[in-house]
Parts: sequence; structure tokens; C-alpha cells
Amino acid sequence: MTIKVCGMRDADNIRAVEALGVSWMGFIFWPRSTRFVSKRPEYLPCNCKRVGVFVDEAIETVRQTAEDFALDIIQLHGHESADYARQLKEWQVIKAFNIATTDDLRQTADYAGVVDYFLFDTKGKSVGGNGEQFDWTVLTAYNGLTPFLLSGGIGPDDANRVRTFNHPRCIGIDLNSRFELEPGLKDVEKLSVFIKKI
Repeated sequence: MTIKVCGMRDADNIRAVEALGVSWMGFIFWPRSTRFVSKRPEYLPCNCKRVGVFVDEAIETVRQTAEDFALDIIQLHGHESADYARQLKEWQVIKAFNIATTDDLRQTADYAGVVDYFLFDTKGKSVGGNGEQFDWTVLTAYNGLTPFLLSGGIGPDDANRVRTFNHPRCIGIDLNSRFELEPGLKDVEKLSVFIKKI
């Protein structure tokens, strides 16, 4: 299972979370986020993939940031078009979708064969990091071929729910706000216990 921990920016916290053996680590480059990476951390992970999260950002800025931070994956969490995503093929690309009903899954069609992964998040007040879950049974209606990560308010008490969730295209989970001591700072002990459980 791919485990992505998102919303990182503190060097010591990055080291500690990386040591848990997570697969991907996310850094948010959206200025309106409370987890915005305004400056390069003194340490960046070497043993997991680096994911940069962008929201409707100028393509030149995304490219420059991806090079500056040696990103492996670019996550598009806004209203970016499939044509926009095609311009970033030097990197793996995740397109995030905010989901509430099966109708919301229709948005994925334009991106099939264009991006490498989808991320299904909760439709909420903000584009992400709301700490709220959506009804995962909605995803039984997803019959696309693009693999996806499950996101949206997954917390310490959801280990059994994650273990029992089954979909042929689900490759992993995205963890963020419900494992935080404060925005951008993860509770390493809670993450450690959760990862062992799943």
C-alpha cells in the first residue's frame, strides 16, 4: 500500500515521518494553505518520493518549483485541465478530485490516459485538508483504469476501515490534517501506530 503523508514543511518532522517508511511525502505550494511551504526546509526526504501540491498555479511556476525541490510527482488540486497536465509529463502527475456523489466521478474521464494517478478527496470548504470524509461506497461506481489514492479526513481511528476498503484501482491512502499537532506538523507517534495497524 502506498502511504502518502501530505502537508509537511518542518525539517525534523520530515526526518521523523520519513523514518516511518512512508512511500510519498507531500509539500503544499498553494499560498492560501495553512501548510504552505514558503521556504525550502533545511531537510527534504531522500527515501520516499517528493510530491508537490499545486492549485491553479502558473505552469512555469510549477515547473520551476518542481526543479528547485527535485519533485518526483506533481499533484494538481485545482481546476487544471487535461491539456495543462499534459505539459508536465517530465514528472508523474496526480489529479485530485473532490467527491461527494457518483456524478463527481464523471470529471475523471478527460484525464484518463493523461495523468498517472487520481486522488479522491472530500468535497469541502477548502480544496483539501478539510479533515472530513466522504462516502467511500461512491467509489464502487469508478470503473476507470487510472489508479487512485484515497484521501479526505482519514484519521487514527480509521485503520480497520482502510484495511477493509477494497477497490481494484486503489493503490494507497493520503494522510494529512487528522494526524497533526498543528498545521504542517505531524504527530509521529499517531502515524506510527496507524501505519502498523494497516
